Amino acid sequence: MSPPRSFSALQTRLEIYARLVRLDRPVGIWLLLWPTLWSLWLVSGGLPATRLLLIFIAGVILMRSAGCAINDYADRDLDRQVDRTRNRPLAQREIPPREALWVTAALLVGALGLALMLPPLTLALAVPAALLAATYPFAKRWHHLPQLHLGLSFAWAVPMAISAYTGGWPEAWGWLAFIATVLWVVAYDTLYAMADREEDLAAGNRSTAILFGSADIFMVGLLQGLSLLALLLVGIRLSLPFVYYGGLAAALALIANQMWRIRGRNPEACFWAFNNNVWVGAAVWAGIVLATTDL
Repeated sequence: MSPPRSFSALQTRLEIYARLVRLDRPVGIWLLLWPTLWSLWLVSGGLPATRLLLIFIAGVILMRSAGCAINDYADRDLDRQVDRTRNRPLAQREIPPREALWVTAALLVGALGLALMLPPLTLALAVPAALLAATYPFAKRWHHLPQLHLGLSFAWAVPMAISAYTGGWPEAWGWLAFIATVLWVVAYDTLYAMADREEDLAAGNRSTAILFGSADIFMVGLLQGLSLLALLLVGIRLSLPFVYYGGLAAALALIANQMWRIRGRNPEACFWAFNNNVWVGAAVWAGIVLATTDL
């Protein structure tokens, strides 16, 4: 027996919404999750409380999903002009634009519900986090540093995670982790923008890939290097054992491979390097876990 038509229609709608928030492409979830996990493990000195961990994992998924929905709403006309994005639901007119706004609102309400379970300072920090996430998709129309806008949005998870554990503001190492995250995000999102540079130029959009011009590869390498330097200083401030620096060394090796791969500025290679940063974040986290675990 075939399912009722109304059920099939609902299933189809939910599948469209899942693609709208890119649950089928979880790279963005991992990229936002890694700095959150770095911070939770470092501030707790090991495995954080399960309740706190689950709240932040769910919050990362909800906020990244909301960001994708509002991004596709803002870029629905541009996405039709780019090969890599022309099959997104709004670009294909599979749903009306207003539904993307409703999905965004529902996800933000869910994230607010999670934030209400956290200390007052963390709840207060959630407000600028939501504003940064909501305005990022429009940043490419306002200035040449939308990647910095995204970096601040993603890095905001660091003081939120630390304040959720301590109830107060981060210490110096926390702000170093915040800076490291901003630099890292700007670097890998520049790689993403390098893959779309020609389409962005044609559409009149702005990005660090366009701003950096022929110095783009140098700047990506510099930003990645400064990010690792900041993480090195985190380890020194916290007197972490040697194994932590092994994680940073593994991250450095991955970044060096990225730099080699993108030397010809091939768009596919740049997009590969962007995705490869998931493993950079994982390498840093592995070093933190080993450094904060009593074996």
